Amino acid sequence: MELLNELGEWELLRRLAAYAPPSQFDDDAALLQERSGRQLVVNTDVLVEHVHFSDATMAASDLGWRAAAANLSDLAAMGCTSVAGITVALVAPGTTPWSWVEGVYEGLSEALKHEGGILLGGDCSSGSERLLSVTALGYVEDARTVRRGAGRAGDWLICTGPHGLSRAGLALLLGELHSSATDQLTAEQQARAIEAHRRPRPRLDAIAALAASQPTHSHWRVAGTDSSDGLLAAVAAVASASGCGAQLNRTALPMAAELALLPMAEQWCLNGGEDFELVLALEPAWAETLLATLAGCHCIGTLVDDAHQGVCWTESGQPVSAESGGYSHFQ
Repeated sequence: MELLNELGEWELLRRLAAYAPPSQFDDDAALLQERSGRQLVVNTDVLVEHVHFSDATMAASDLGWRAAAANLSDLAAMGCTSVAGITVALVAPGTTPWSWVEGVYEGLSEALKHEGGILLGGDCSSGSERLLSVTALGYVEDARTVRRGAGRAGDWLICTGPHGLSRAGLALLLGELHSSATDQLTAEQQARAIEAHRRPRPRLDAIAALAASQPTHSHWRVAGTDSSDGLLAAVAAVASASGCGAQLNRTALPMAAELALLPMAEQWCLNGGEDFELVLALEPAWAETLLATLAGCHCIGTLVDDAHQGVCWTESGQPVSAESGGYSHFQ
């Protein structure tokens, strides 16, 4: 008998994809063509107590914000320029205080006010553990979608911001850091790390910058995904879906400045997860313009014509380690 923790998330998704049309499971969200010419993007994420959230690390309002942000990040990863809204299904024991539910929906509303869209509806049910299932809907204009499999060898790999700060915030909240490591961070840096974990920002703004930086007369071809499961996992997903390998420049990793003195900085940058930045593969001319247009962007490597290579360091040719890394369901 095969168990889910033996299959892992990616194998589970591969098997479930057999029940849907070809390539339907290949990206961060689903695309539906509308008569108006716009494409509707639909995405669903589930947050489960003790798996994705805990009262020990965040208030109910922070959970609501994160639930919305995680779904909106997937819309951004598909190229959405606007958010229609979200539906929310809530499961909770009957002993759950109303104040907790109120806090969750206040956080959801705050995120929507900031990013756009409205609460469209949802459902409620009792259950043994608290759970939120959020479905987000947004629009892509003029077929300018971002797809994981659109990359080509020679594309530059671009990420929209620093990585590792959310993982540092989680470590601070859980008391995982030794005092010698905590002492390397100022009170302001610790607050920024905790804020990055509790209140991530989906990079919908990056899509506008991507369109603005498109070279004149060039064809729209953008590969990408978000880095919610880790920077390395995002690079590997884009490379694999595009039939390529990837080379990462170790000296160009987008490490959050706050992590510079911490011994686990590189692993948290690569594998910490929940940074919710975008990782894109673009032709070099477009990538150069985007780097000059969008503050905080980093060129971290290239796609290469070797699908069996995986992700390697440019400097040494050695595989990039996924040790202690990335978020993995069912583990």
